[in-house]
Amino acid sequence: MAVKSMTGFGRGEAVDGAVKVVVELSTVNRKQFDCSVSLPRELTSLDSKVQALVHLRVARGYVKGVVTVTASGQAGAADALDLARLTTQLGAVRAAAQALGLADDLTASSLLRLPDLLRPCVLPDDPLDVWPLMERAVQAALEKLDAMRLREGGALERDLRARFAALEALSREIAALAPAVPAAYKAVLERRLSDLLGAVQLADPALVAREVAVFADRCDVSEELTRLASHFAQVTKVFDAGGACGRTLDFLCQELFREINTTGSKANDAAISRRVIDFKAGLEAVREQVQNIE
Repeated sequence: MAVKSMTGFGRGEAVDGAVKVVVELSTVNRKQFDCSVSLPRELTSLDSKVQALVHLRVARGYVKGVVTVTASGQAGAADALDLARLTTQLGAVRAAAQALGLADDLTASSLLRLPDLLRPCVLPDDPLDVWPLMERAVQAALEKLDAMRLREGGALERDLRARFAALEALSREIAALAPAVPAAYKAVLERRLSDLLGAVQLADPALVAREVAVFADRCDVSEELTRLASHFAQVTKVFDAGGACGRTLDFLCQELFREINTTGSKANDAAISRRVIDFKAGLEAVREQVQNIE
């Protein structure tokens, strides 16, 4: 299963006789699943069905949808408008104008400012009768939405694999530098003791060895580097498995930050510190990119 982006758009439509349903769905980043669908007032009872259908294809992210129901091109003029309803409502408007002493200036063009009066008469009395048609339109929109999210997800995966590989290379550089840190400390310690005591008195080798051993234990980052390697292996497995992996990758990023932060605190070496800073900067860019993955 491929990695999916949380950003996408899809449009689907379905026609059955005089009724045409158009569904537009767009998705953006969000930690949890959230869905808001705008439906015609007469079909609001179908909202839960639409959301359940969307949730089957979208694991997380914010989904915004619009469902419109109109008369299809196959519908005639008599089917497109509820003339009996128009006549009743226009009669009520004229009666109100007469009672209030207002001029009756209604014209055909004035109906354009009254959208509720021009509602096409295409919906059945029972909303469930239109659900099969709406379901087809929603599925068509989801197919196109998925296709776009997969294309974007593929690009994100390639970018993130390269970024994680760069971070792993930095961790290997740190692993190569780490063993030399105690030796460098020993040389610095001996030089300082020599400068302090002078040539007449040599530093006690046992004392120097004990001090270096304590320092070596304190700056040992082998455990952190081992855990970093394990996390990078997990990242590869997550990408290979695909699917909704954004949360897992976000968690692994948090763990990578914790290990590299500890490494920087313990290493006590300028060369390692520079690589730790580069690692953190690269990891921050990775975390931002991971927020775009479902």
